[in-house]
Amino acid sequence: MRRPRVGPEEENGMAGRGPRGDQRARTEAERARVYAARRAWHEGLGRRRVRDNTVAGVAGALILAAVIASQVVHAQVTAPEPEPTPSISPTPVETPVETPAPIPSDTPAETPAP
Repeated sequence: MRRPRVGPEEENGMAGRGPRGDQRARTEAERARVYAARRAWHEGLGRRRVRDNTVAGVAGALILAAVIASQVVHAQVTAPEPEPTPSISPTPVETPVETPAPIPSDTPAETPAP
């Protein structure tokens, strides 16, 4: 029967003091640092999105209010169109044109032969 393999940190009786233990601790510390930085970056993105959306909403509401206010002011300042009144000058009236009546002839009309 074989004995389980023992790492160098367990051979000298001091766990975490061997070269692999230091390397593992450094690697884990680096991973934790990178993870914390990535998490902070993503949280910053979330805060930025909320801020940008809030600013865009307020700006849109202000623009909408300005458009409505300008339309109201324009409607109040601009004079309404005058109502049309009958004109005094006479308009030419078309006279009906008579069509000439057919002239009757003295000769009887021909009737078709049977």
